Amino acid sequence: MTNKFFERHVFFCTNQRPDGHEKGCCASKKSVLLRAYMKKKTKEIVTDKKIRINASGCLDHCEFGPTMVIYPDNIWYTCKSERDVDLVINEHLINDRVVENLLIKK
Repeated sequence: MTNKFFERHVFFCTNQRPDGHEKGCCASKKSVLLRAYMKKKTKEIVTDKKIRINASGCLDHCEFGPTMVIYPDNIWYTCKSERDVDLVINEHLINDRVVENLLIKK
């Protein structure tokens, strides 16, 4: 029997806060476009693992945005460009290595 469960879930914040909110918001920092890019690229190049790229509501780290968390790893990243997304895909999702320079420090 084949396991149909996902190995990892990436929750990518696409929350929209009102203009001028003190914490800012991920959606105003291109998170919707970056999540769509990540979903497309992951489907294209990660063919040997079951990974789901989810749109998420607020992850409560708006000031670092755009933010994402990868479960079950419990690793939090800030991804501000397609290059950052590519690093997370290639390093974390494919090669199981944490991308230290994109970590959100708690």
